[in-house]
Amino acid sequence: MDWQTPEDSFPTDFITDAQLRALMGRPPISGGWRDGDPVGQRQFAAIGTLATEAGQEIPNVRIAYETFGELNAARDNAILVFHALTGDSHLMGAAGPGHPTDGWWSEIVGPGRPLDTEKYCIVAPNVLGGCQGSTGPGSLDPEHREWGGRFPFLTIRDQVAAAARFADSIGIEEFHTVIGGSMGGMHALEWALTQPGRAHRLAVIAAPPVTTADQIGLNLVQLEAIRSDPAYHGGDYYDAPDGVGPHHGLATARRLALLNYRSNTELDERFGRAWQSAVSPLGGGGRFAVESYLDFHGNKFTRRFDANSYLTLVQAMNSHDVGRGRGGVRAALSTIEIPTLVLGIPSDRLFTLEGQDEIARHTPGSLDGPQATRIDSPFGHDAFLIEFERVGTELTRLLCQ
Repeated sequence: MDWQTPEDSFPTDFITDAQLRALMGRPPISGGWRDGDPVGQRQFAAIGTLATEAGQEIPNVRIAYETFGELNAARDNAILVFHALTGDSHLMGAAGPGHPTDGWWSEIVGPGRPLDTEKYCIVAPNVLGGCQGSTGPGSLDPEHREWGGRFPFLTIRDQVAAAARFADSIGIEEFHTVIGGSMGGMHALEWALTQPGRAHRLAVIAAPPVTTADQIGLNLVQLEAIRSDPAYHGGDYYDAPDGVGPHHGLATARRLALLNYRSNTELDERFGRAWQSAVSPLGGGGRFAVESYLDFHGNKFTRRFDANSYLTLVQAMNSHDVGRGRGGVRAALSTIEIPTLVLGIPSDRLFTLEGQDEIARHTPGSLDGPQATRIDSPFGHDAFLIEFERVGTELTRLLCQ
């Protein structure tokens, strides 16, 4: 449900004490991109005022995005990619000014890759409410103050409405394919339902048809970790005089999330009960390797994400229910007749395989009929950001339909 380091593919099994200490200095109040920061490869599209499902209005909405490859003369080679919870528009390319991490799908997007930039124009927007250039809680409101805790509640459908307006603004009426993983898979499903005729193929990867009570409960613990941080201040922390943001709460939320992104088997095999150093945790002075791993990535996350955006996006995910107002899940999915890749991961303990099977069972265009396509991997939910070859093979199969 995340990435950019990714949730996905972490570079080391054992984090050294020196690495951990390097991240123990104070992070910025917000790790999100803000006006005045290097633009990097971003472009920006203004889409005007957006009315939300809850009846609020967000004026002067801006969507940050990146494109990879060229749009052809017929304008029929565009592929829309929706990112996951902590992803953004940076699908490929190195980290650098404006981009805190390498592209999160560089093995999938590029010349000769499954999403071939010599053939397709890949369009990747940063979701509304995000923190990497699109309008979100860290953006300025009409009074030139950060929205903070006053930022309107968003649903997945609100975000898809913004994405559709964005596509209009850059002159793309229809997409060759729409792809999304995890939270992005929720957006891809909603695109197919709210924008009929604007996608000719669909890929829903490691995403559910509805957010379940179990998933909402797990999300609540992450939300409360942030809200209970004394530095959160109800979301109005951007001008804190001491320069301290809700770093502890955000890092704790990240630690909790990471435990759902990987499978228990993989964590056990990777770390076991190994100690980080020669000092045993039994004496109170040492650390288990898995503790060090979670601490390192929790602290690292605070340097590239915004706590308010995390809250906004997680709450949007909680709203996800393709059957809401449509006669139920089965009735809604039965209208999706375009070729659809529904990709699930048996070891995924965040968005379990039952959800992907339900999507496939009720979607007439499902490539493999009533059962989701399987990617067997020990990496759990993160497998779609790690198992590039197998995911790429399935995407190639969809693009050939």
